[in-house]
Amino acid sequence: MSCSTSGVKMFLCCWLALVALIPVTLSTNPGVKVKLTAKGLEYGRQLGMASIQKKLKTIKVPDISGTEKVSPIGKVQYSLTNLQIVDVGLPTSTLDLVPGTGVRLSIGKAFIRLHGNWRVKYLRIIKDSGSFDLSVSDLTITTSIAIKSDETGHPVVSTVNCAATVGSASIKFHGGASWLYNLFKSFINQALRNTLQKQICPLVADAVSDLNTQLKTLNVVAKVDQFAEIEYSMVSSPTVSTSSIELGLKGEFYNIGKHQEPPFSPAAFSLPPQTNNMLYIGFSAFTADSAAFVYNKAGALGLYITDDMIPQGSPIRLNTRTFGAFIPQIAKRFPGLMMKLLVKTVENPVITFEPNNATVQATCTVTAYAIQPNATLSPLFVLNLDSSVSARLFVSGTRLAGAVTLNKMDLTLRTSYVGEFQVRVLDNIFQMVLKVVVIPKLNVELAKGYPLPTLGEMKLVNTQLQVLKDYMLIGTDVQFSG
Repeated sequence: MSCSTSGVKMFLCCWLALVALIPVTLSTNPGVKVKLTAKGLEYGRQLGMASIQKKLKTIKVPDISGTEKVSPIGKVQYSLTNLQIVDVGLPTSTLDLVPGTGVRLSIGKAFIRLHGNWRVKYLRIIKDSGSFDLSVSDLTITTSIAIKSDETGHPVVSTVNCAATVGSASIKFHGGASWLYNLFKSFINQALRNTLQKQICPLVADAVSDLNTQLKTLNVVAKVDQFAEIEYSMVSSPTVSTSSIELGLKGEFYNIGKHQEPPFSPAAFSLPPQTNNMLYIGFSAFTADSAAFVYNKAGALGLYITDDMIPQGSPIRLNTRTFGAFIPQIAKRFPGLMMKLLVKTVENPVITFEPNNATVQATCTVTAYAIQPNATLSPLFVLNLDSSVSARLFVSGTRLAGAVTLNKMDLTLRTSYVGEFQVRVLDNIFQMVLKVVVIPKLNVELAKGYPLPTLGEMKLVNTQLQVLKDYMLIGTDVQFSG
């Protein structure tokens, strides 16, 4: 697995954004819950080490010079210059969750290797020079990371505290006499350790602070289409346990440019104690119902149906001859005309999640028109259509998509402009219309899906989706690739 630098940073951002308390005062229940397991945090730790390692390679070690008395030579002028870090190793690190508090990152047995040049002058006229390699070992770093929410709902990270210690330093000279080692050993051990120790924590803090630019990539508000967007802002502080971090997100659809709350609120729900995947995302029925509210209010849940949308081989046509066979008044009053149907919702569709079963109940009207030669529409009748469909939900890329199939429908007469008639004689026609026109059109839109809460270049792998009581659960691993 390969990771781009930006991908590493983004992924580290994601984990850091979910590991500390967020001062949010809202008390509303979340529509979406996200749980990071120990497996996910471990993956984030591995990628995060690359970012910290890169930052530590920028440590600057100033030139060192001075004068020392060395017996029996006397006064020796020395300088160490061009000290460059050639390697940083972080072989051991742990990410510990502190229940109710946040996270603590500990790095141990780290080392830094440097290369530089040395020069000495003694007995007034003798000069010598060469190069050296320096190894600093037993480096430890411990830091805690906190997060706050900015005015846009994005998290902002910072270090709460940091401690760094440097164990020992050893030097190997290339060229020159052996007494050089004794001259520099004690000074290097003290001066270099002090220099490194002062820089490590500020650099770790910088590495954390640098993540704030990447945190802006979190899709706190994600556009779905021309009608809707979904908000994934945080509504409560994360719940930190010994094995996972759970985050509550708003998970609510809104009309683009107009955030109107629906006449219902999210109910509380709990995620199951599953830990096989890195990440779990739970979507309550509230999120789906808010989508239905938004699309219904936008007038997007309506469809005109014309005869050219009916399969050519069908014996049932949208014309007054076909409908006149069941309702003679239509054929008598509007002979030889094509027809048009308008199907639209009159109430917000209701989505229900039961174990292994997602259903949508929709209350619609069907208005039938005869199309006059001058293209004006003459209303024939209006029917109430109550339908139930089963939904198959699936993850496509980083979007949640679906497809529906018809369970049942019920037709009743709302208004007739052609006299009384028995509605049940039209059942077969409208079963066909729903199955071959309305549902395929709906499935085309549902297949486009809507964005899941993600950031940057995150990819979902090994994804499973379960429909449970009152919510659906996505379990997934994640990857970042260049």
